[in-house]
Amino acid sequence: MTVRKLEEGENSKLFQSLEINNGKIKLSHRVVHAPMTRNRGVPLSASSTPENPNRIWYPGDPMVEYYQQRATCGGLIISEGIPPSLESNGMPGVSGLFTEEQISGWKRVVDAVHAQGGYIFAQLWHAGRATIPHMTGSPAVSASATVWDSPTECYSHPPVGLTKPVRYADHPPIELTVPHIKRTIWDYCKAAEAAMKIGFDGVELHSGNGYLPEQFLSSNINKRTDEYGGSPEKRSKFVLELMGELAKTVGEENLAIRLSPFGLFNQARGEQRMETWTYLCQSLKQMHPNLSYVSFIEPRYDQIFSYEEKDNFLRNWGLLDVDLTSFRKIFGDTPFFSAGGWDQTNSWGVLEEGCYDALLYGRYFTSNPDLVQRLKNGIPFEPYERTRFYGPFEDNAVCYTDYPPAEAQ
Repeated sequence: MTVRKLEEGENSKLFQSLEINNGKIKLSHRVVHAPMTRNRGVPLSASSTPENPNRIWYPGDPMVEYYQQRATCGGLIISEGIPPSLESNGMPGVSGLFTEEQISGWKRVVDAVHAQGGYIFAQLWHAGRATIPHMTGSPAVSASATVWDSPTECYSHPPVGLTKPVRYADHPPIELTVPHIKRTIWDYCKAAEAAMKIGFDGVELHSGNGYLPEQFLSSNINKRTDEYGGSPEKRSKFVLELMGELAKTVGEENLAIRLSPFGLFNQARGEQRMETWTYLCQSLKQMHPNLSYVSFIEPRYDQIFSYEEKDNFLRNWGLLDVDLTSFRKIFGDTPFFSAGGWDQTNSWGVLEEGCYDALLYGRYFTSNPDLVQRLKNGIPFEPYERTRFYGPFEDNAVCYTDYPPAEAQ
């Protein structure tokens, strides 16, 4: 029996080219910068008071520098989640794409990435019920008016003027009416149009991590009895309708989607996982055969639970041994990305096996602006600082743009 040598570094398939955007873009490598919320935007209003809190942020110099540092020639960056409306914003310091200041700021980011020879997609993100009225100035919205099922879980940041965290359960969402759904889709499309106009190379719909699209997909959150709920097919309707309108807006070859079929973040505890996401993916492939790529989060990876804790959930669902193979088969020749725990120890041989076409790296990109070169040349990663992942901070540059590349150390 012939044992194949496990190629690492520059000899790995990670450093072979890959076509996306239905052949319009040829990446020079397959190390993709994952979308990561970092909360480093500049407040539109310098003064923020309890009576008149700042609710809008835009990309300033630190964000431009951050993305420029991590851009590589022929490499792909997927932006942090970008709210398409004020109503959709889930956290302070997050730069949306619905004001002129935001559009101008994101254009600077895009231009900085392109100046390095890189590509960048705009990930559109609607928090849905994973926000509070203090943040948006309006009630949180969701597929249904489902109260947060953990009464002690709190919003990430104390609102302006308060010192104690706010409980999600104290501010349940309102159910989106059908006209409100249509308006929300229009918000997405308007932001997508703006993204392409300022030079983003494509748009990715964030349809995972328990945010609005996944709230429609999750049976424990979506309790609707109309055309948008009650079965895997009906729970998929919002995402399919939204992707259809986005494809009309930007062209399906410039459109991608992120999915987390087995995630638990933001209380996404729905049943019928395989039935729901299998129907969704089959429909996406049939309706949009020329998507730029699809991006999946690994089943055992979770933002809040350890691998052992996640295994307990999967075991209870009868899915302990589940992987992404069935979804890979559904999408066929559509470029298929995987995210979730990839590092210098486990990235090798994965693409060679044909499981995926590219790997996404998140946390280690925070502390390694030259992560691509470190992977290529076998240079150890710098450890990340978890306490500095999410701003805003008084000095947003610390543990954001002040990590030196390996040759400067």
